[in-house]
This record gives sequence, structure tokens and C-alpha cells, in this order.
Amino acid sequence: MIDDGASAAYSRRAAEYIELFGSMSAVHPSDRRLVSTWANEVKGSVIDAGCGPGQWTNFLIERGLSAQGIDLVPEFIERARSTYPDVPFTTGSLNALDVRDGSIGGILSWYSLIHHEPDAIRVPLQEFSRVLKPGGALLIGFFEGPVVEEFAHAVTPAYRWSVEALSEELTATGFDVIESHVRKTAGQRSQAAIIARRRGDR
Repeated sequence: MIDDGASAAYSRRAAEYIELFGSMSAVHPSDRRLVSTWANEVKGSVIDAGCGPGQWTNFLIERGLSAQGIDLVPEFIERARSTYPDVPFTTGSLNALDVRDGSIGGILSWYSLIHHEPDAIRVPLQEFSRVLKPGGALLIGFFEGPVVEEFAHAVTPAYRWSVEALSEELTATGFDVIESHVRKTAGQRSQAAIIARRRGDR
């Protein structure tokens, strides 16, 4: 499970991370298209879960959504607030969202669960399920591989997942998997995304 150690690791390298990844100019065009298409289908307010420096939260707002960003790293939230002063950002854990049950229309979790240990991944997924409305939309970005395994992420150890394994976790926590996407680029880690909807069984 991501913990204070992971948060501290990102805090130590926050400036470097922001420089490399803290703007939409660093986003792959296919990722931008995928998030845009997903966002067009969201009904209601959105949480950017693990928002980092806030560029995706602002992107969602520019698309006309009511969005808020949440991240465990104070330096990211400070930067997000200074860069996008009209966008709401909160420091908090994805394992315990300060959000009412069934009140959210969509959650973007863009590579924000990669540091959760496999046996603890259901904690944030259950939180996402709790706060989403029935039919609410979830988009998760992650590193993909044939098996669930740890790898040496530049900041702190992370995990890659197969689409099948993460889909099983989503199904177990109240979601129906709608579609998945995998992008393989020579010389880079394989990346993937899953779109799921909260089942209407409250």
C-alpha cells in the first residue's frame, strides 16, 4: 500500500517530477485522446485521484467538467494550487477519500495506484466504488506486463499489472470493465488503461 514512505520519496523529487511530467505538453497524444473521450461520457463531478501537479485536473475543467484534484504529496498540491488557482485541490489519501457515498460521476486515476502493493490494491478501488454513483465512470492508467510484479520505478518501487489481473480486482470491488487499451513502445515500459463503470447494485 502506498504510505508515508512513498509520499516522502515523491516530496524529495517533486521539483524534478514537475519539470519532467507536470504539464500537458509531456502527455502522449493517445493518452490525451483517451482521457478526452472518457471525459465526454462522464455525468457529474470528477475526482482526479492522485492529481500530482494538477495538469489533468485543469484539463478536465477546461473540458467543462466540475473537477477536483486529490494527492498525498504536499509539494504537488502546493504547485497545483499556485499554477491553477481557480481549481480545487486537496491533500489526502486515495485510501480514505473525504467524499460522500455515491456522490461522484467519474474518477481519473492516472498512474496513481502503481505504488500500491498487490494485496492492498482493493483498498483504493473500494473507496472509488464507494464514492462513485451507480454507473459512475472510472479510468485507470497503469504500467502493463504479463504478470503482476514489482519493478524499480525512478522514485520508489512500483508494480506492473496485466489487464486481466487488474480487471479481476475491479470486478471484485463493484465495477464492470468496459474496455482496455495497451500501448507498447520500443525501449519503454508497456502502458495500459482500463475504463470501468460502477455497478448499479447499491
